[in-house]
Amino acid sequence: MKLILIFSALIGASLCLETFVGHQVLRIKTKNEEEVKQLQLLESLEHLELDFWINPSAPAVPVDVRIPAVSVQSVKAFLESQGIEYSILIEDLQDVLDKEKQDMAESAQRQRSSSFDFGAYHTLDDINSELDHLVSEYSFVEKIQIGESYEKRPLYVLKFSTGGSNRPAIWLDAGIHSREWVTQASALWIANKIASDYGTDASVTSLLDKMDLFLLPVANPDGFVYTHTSNRMWRKTRSKIPGSVCIGVDPNRNWDAGFGGPGASNNPCSDSYHGPSANSEVEVKSIVDFIKNHGNFKAFLTLHSYSQLLMYPYGYKCTRPDDYAELESLGRAAANSIQSLYGTTFQVGTICKTIYQASGGSIDWSYDNGIKYSFAFELRDTGRYGFLLPANQIIPAAKETWLGLKRIMEHVQAKSS
Repeated sequence: MKLILIFSALIGASLCLETFVGHQVLRIKTKNEEEVKQLQLLESLEHLELDFWINPSAPAVPVDVRIPAVSVQSVKAFLESQGIEYSILIEDLQDVLDKEKQDMAESAQRQRSSSFDFGAYHTLDDINSELDHLVSEYSFVEKIQIGESYEKRPLYVLKFSTGGSNRPAIWLDAGIHSREWVTQASALWIANKIASDYGTDASVTSLLDKMDLFLLPVANPDGFVYTHTSNRMWRKTRSKIPGSVCIGVDPNRNWDAGFGGPGASNNPCSDSYHGPSANSEVEVKSIVDFIKNHGNFKAFLTLHSYSQLLMYPYGYKCTRPDDYAELESLGRAAANSIQSLYGTTFQVGTICKTIYQASGGSIDWSYDNGIKYSFAFELRDTGRYGFLLPANQIIPAAKETWLGLKRIMEHVQAKSS
């Protein structure tokens, strides 16, 4: 055990990982609009270097924020002076990161003598190796490259198809925000589940006999590698912004759906920077081009974390979509399926009503481009660990999420046949 701890510490040092010693994550509960405005003011103070995990939007929605050690006391003093209630979710972020690193090192040791560990977090190279393994194991699974990232990493999609040409299809992606590690990990488990269930599970067999499924497990590979090598809390792409020293664009504010509107920032240093133009990020444009060229997608499903939400359009505006009744009903049915396994509850609704107005998001784009069944899942948890969900929750999270996805896919298949 001691050796593993020393080993993981050395890895961290050699990779120049940014440390978060003394950083705290606070949960702030606002009572009224005035307190929300105070937090939005706090958000605008760049010198504090606050990282809002859940942005201030409405009094009913708790706000989670990571605060650097140097700013902790001043932020707490501000909140107390305003009478704003808060609690500490994570006392010292580095302690949680050290545990995560230790778990990964232990898993890597175990894996040398056994098969791929779906209950562990993995590097991009390990994930890509497992994609190759799935392709070698199952004749109906193919790995296709739909483009490459800004830093020239391939964007690999698994295509599940039992034959036929240009059949109706379902899209599923994960990890568009790189620090949401449970999403890439869940996508891998789900890929393996779909492949191994074909021919034994009636629902999966029926689905793949009639439709194709395309799964992109790492939608933002540059950001994902960066979370492993430099900064675990990195969210954006790694593209260079002309005229700015800051790096990267929020790829889920970069789609051509209300681009540049509320809930997206025009500041390149912001974590929600929308980019210089819609589809400026090659990772986004690659998906857009692939889906448009295919022309027969019936569902667009995307995995995020955290908050346990199941959302449908719209985010860039607060009006209901034309298919509101059907999407709400299907979302609730999927949430019931999720809850049936471990009792995990997911809140269902439009993006704007469930969290906040957010422009340039992927499912708004897919819905406006004729893909009716467009849903975003926000996986576990509700804030205890946030983006740093312990590895022992990966498989439970993946299992329950799969039940929700499957419920939607069954409905899509029934409507497409």
